[in-house]
Amino acid sequence: MIKQAAALRHAVRIRVILKYFGQLCLVLAVLTLVPLSVSLVFQDTESSVRYILVIVSLVGLGGFLSRLTIPVRVQMNEGMVLVSMMFLFTPLVMSYPMMASGLSFQDALFEAISGGTTTGLSTLSTLEGTPSTFLFARSWMQWYGGLGIVVLSLALVAEPGLVAKGLSASEADQEDLVGGTKKHTKRVLIVYGGLTGFGIIGLWLLGVDPFSSMLYTFAAVSTGGFAPHDGSLAGLHSWTAQAWVIGSCVLGAVPLAFYHVMSQRKRPPTMQIVQLRAFLISGMLVSLLLGWCLWQSNILSFSDSLRSAPLMAFSAQSTAGFAIHNLSDYDPGSKLTLIMAMMIGGGTGSTAGGFKILRLLIFLRLLQIVILRICVPRHTVLEPRIHGERLSNSQIREALILIVLFGVVILFSWFPFVMMGYDPLDALFEVVSATGTAGLSVGITSADLPEVLKAILCADMLLGRLEILAWLVLFFPGTWIGRRSEER
Repeated sequence: MIKQAAALRHAVRIRVILKYFGQLCLVLAVLTLVPLSVSLVFQDTESSVRYILVIVSLVGLGGFLSRLTIPVRVQMNEGMVLVSMMFLFTPLVMSYPMMASGLSFQDALFEAISGGTTTGLSTLSTLEGTPSTFLFARSWMQWYGGLGIVVLSLALVAEPGLVAKGLSASEADQEDLVGGTKKHTKRVLIVYGGLTGFGIIGLWLLGVDPFSSMLYTFAAVSTGGFAPHDGSLAGLHSWTAQAWVIGSCVLGAVPLAFYHVMSQRKRPPTMQIVQLRAFLISGMLVSLLLGWCLWQSNILSFSDSLRSAPLMAFSAQSTAGFAIHNLSDYDPGSKLTLIMAMMIGGGTGSTAGGFKILRLLIFLRLLQIVILRICVPRHTVLEPRIHGERLSNSQIREALILIVLFGVVILFSWFPFVMMGYDPLDALFEVVSATGTAGLSVGITSADLPEVLKAILCADMLLGRLEILAWLVLFFPGTWIGRRSEER
């Protein structure tokens, strides 16, 4: 079967890659107009000049490449290559204007990758004195990175013949986020914009200044976690405002197509309902366990645990990464609880990271069947189902593979930290946070972190954002070498 698949395989067509890469550059140029406008408002001349240079370069490159003539149909591997390339290219380009704030190239790149992948890890020790343009730019990157650079591109420039399935990073994105058509993508954009506007208005009404309301909401709806103040969520001194931000994180961690279906007064698909219930139940269980750990270890009083634990639990579960406390002061039990929440993450087709709650449910269902087979007659047929809906072989295969790959990436990333003398539990926390694109930190991530470990965390963020498989396709030799389709 493997030999047969290899014989049928087609390598990517370079002209197709270049054509759509050029169109994506044009989209990125349009998106960059927003931080350019902000830099002009705040009279940040150096940033403005750098953004203008970036926009001109993107328009020139994109305009040239987008004129190429190509076949109508896009192969799956070509779509995945484009996705991977843009998540590499965008941080590289955006690092240049970020350096205007005094960051080195390495730290600016780390910040840009963290923004584009909606992670929220930062090497900055303080945000005091940081230009407003920089604060906006990284939150803005999280906002459009949360929905997906490529999904935005589909809605703005994709031609009718462009197969949305080929430009999705995973099966979940194909079904829940893009839906296979440009029309469905626009619907999701409307939902995403509506959630963002709702979050901004709510924070503003709660007494938060408009600029901070916007930045917190950008980071919350995208489950990114970049805050405009030191102390992350603690920068909002009102518990109500903090809860509102976490509520926005929860909304972003729900499959985005769920909202459109609800707006049509239709019953959402079973899997979307299952994911929502499982996410809320998991968040509540994490809240109880985290609150108990914080109270038993005397880190917080009982009343403070009741107030803080749900916020931290859903921040981790949604992989938003907002924090209320200094997590380095947490006890081992609390850290392990947050690690588990960050690994699981939110729903498929949402802005959340982790290996996704649905895949955990699939794994648990398979485990249940394995146990049941021991107790029932040998010839009994047990079909894997979740709430009556039968799981396909491809769903099961994808879930198990991604969970295993997720664990492998964490293991190999964690090992260098331990070898270089970092506390094993703290190192695991940091690596899981990066791979799950959560952004919570126990203090390891800083400007003083060795460059090789910064590079590992950057790789983890990129791998986690695209769920690993897209990167395997990018670096697979057969993607580039071999027979190419002659379709016109």
